[in-house]
Amino acid sequence: MVPKNLRPLIPYLKRRKSGLYWGGLCVLFNNGVAVLFPQVLKRAINELYSGVNRQKLLTYAAAILAIALVKGIFQFLTRWVVIGISRDIEFDLRNDLFAHLESLSYSYYQRNRTGDIMARATNDLNAVRMLLGPAIMYSANTLVFTSLALGFMLAISPKLTLYAFLPLPIASVVIQYFGRRIHQRFERIQAMFSDISARAQENFSGARVIRAYVQEQSEMAAFEDANQEYIRRSLGLVRLMGMLWPTLELMLGGAVVIVLWVGGRLVISGQSVVHLASYLRTTTTLNLSGSMTVGDFVAFNTYMVLLTWPVIALGWVINIFQRGTASMVRINEILTQMPEIADGDDIGSSDHRVIGSLKVPTSPGSGLDLQSPDDPITRSPDLSGEIEFCNLNFAYNGASILKDVNLRIPAGSSLAIVGPTGSGKTTLVNLIPRIYDAAPGAVLIDGRPIREFPIDSLRRQIGFVPQETFLFSATIRENIAYGIKNEDEEARLDDIKAAAEAANIAQDIESFPEGYNTTVGERGITLSGGQKQRTAIARALLRSPRILILDDALSSVDTHTEDKILNHLREIMRGRTTIFISHRVSTVRNADRIAVLYQGHIVELGTHDELISRNGYYTELYNKQLLEEELAEV
Repeated sequence: MVPKNLRPLIPYLKRRKSGLYWGGLCVLFNNGVAVLFPQVLKRAINELYSGVNRQKLLTYAAAILAIALVKGIFQFLTRWVVIGISRDIEFDLRNDLFAHLESLSYSYYQRNRTGDIMARATNDLNAVRMLLGPAIMYSANTLVFTSLALGFMLAISPKLTLYAFLPLPIASVVIQYFGRRIHQRFERIQAMFSDISARAQENFSGARVIRAYVQEQSEMAAFEDANQEYIRRSLGLVRLMGMLWPTLELMLGGAVVIVLWVGGRLVISGQSVVHLASYLRTTTTLNLSGSMTVGDFVAFNTYMVLLTWPVIALGWVINIFQRGTASMVRINEILTQMPEIADGDDIGSSDHRVIGSLKVPTSPGSGLDLQSPDDPITRSPDLSGEIEFCNLNFAYNGASILKDVNLRIPAGSSLAIVGPTGSGKTTLVNLIPRIYDAAPGAVLIDGRPIREFPIDSLRRQIGFVPQETFLFSATIRENIAYGIKNEDEEARLDDIKAAAEAANIAQDIESFPEGYNTTVGERGITLSGGQKQRTAIARALLRSPRILILDDALSSVDTHTEDKILNHLREIMRGRTTIFISHRVSTVRNADRIAVLYQGHIVELGTHDELISRNGYYTELYNKQLLEEELAEV
């Protein structure tokens, strides 16, 4: 019976059935040969009493060498097969875990720290691999060898075997007691490891802020405190394990003492009877029931010695098993998280979906077979680019963000959105590529509810430049070409250069020693804020999207560069839908229409001249920025 917490691993084990079968055979042959060693010793010692010649000694020596050789071969094959399977499952599980993390919604990463996710994908995954490899292998070896040895020991002396296994019920209670506590303590250790990983990740990512505020000593002190707590929890587990192994060894030692005492008396009894028979010079068969020969006694003690390592290994296996179980629970917490935004929300229903080898429960109404092949959207995902918000209301974490928004953006037109911080501008544009999901029917594209479009097809038609520019630790060329890396053909350098020119970053790139092959560092740290924004704009333009969304994407560039970029965009995005979010009037004044968003409502809508004439929020913003420009010129 597989424990409930380990049932997610069953599909992976089923895929390796043939390997597990051969691994099981290797375990059986390995221990089947090893258990013969005491039998050879028994026969050799008993032969000494009847007279042994050189030939017999050579025969027994050769038998022992053959047993050792065959055992070594099968022991190697066992490790090769079983440990190899654990590595293969680790490979599959890591890929499935990563694929599942890629499918989760943006909100999941807002709720969970990166360091915690990284800890589960590395440290916890390694603990699961140890459970699938060494734990299974040593458990199988212990079970098979103990079963085979028990048969031989019963054949030698049932009475002595009973005495030898007297501590077994106590060992069972001890194992259960320690197993529960190891599980609990390892869970606490892994939780602390996640905290340390998260703190380290935040410190490395926020190195500039830490230095700017001279908080190095404070952060080091906090990290040291976290490390001390991790050590304290780890030492608690070490102390527990330090008690488990001696306890098991003590019980084993007690069993050995019992065997020596009881078995020794049986041997003495048997030897006395033999001497008596010799003295009486009788050929009458004597009743030697309950007695033992020296060979039997040596064989029995050899079995006890050979059982020493499996018993000691049992403590280690318990440790690995409890660690692996606790880690699998933590990994499964990720695997059972379902995307809040998925295709096919209104198409059929399914209570499971498959991620690689793993079958995970889903909420009703979410499936993976999303659109019929006959659906025109699936066949031809090209969009005209008309966007419409109909009676849109949106709340996040219980807080109302957008209220009764009605807005239509004709295909091929440009819309600028302005408004104070927190008015809902970013939330509004995030609903278009379904970063967040609005109520069904509240957002339409080309007259169809947005949920009817496959997410991949929809997002391929959208170029999105968010407020927080993110660049990968790769070359500038790879960052610009990132948006089409999954397409059939790789972006040509000429196209990359054209996109960089349109984003007014080409001159900066060519001034770098390695040009487009310059590595930008983690999160683009080697570039300025403006260079990062323009690189991100080039990345969006290279996709030649039907819809382009710039969420305050020009905030880090000067007005002269901004004007150049906008002129390029007007040419490139002609006939395509463009949405700008900005706090600068200079960015939005030439848009076909400008929407003013205030406290979640659209309070003004029109062209630049129309809004100026209304003497509202937009006019106030325009006059304020005009005054700032005049003061700057003084």
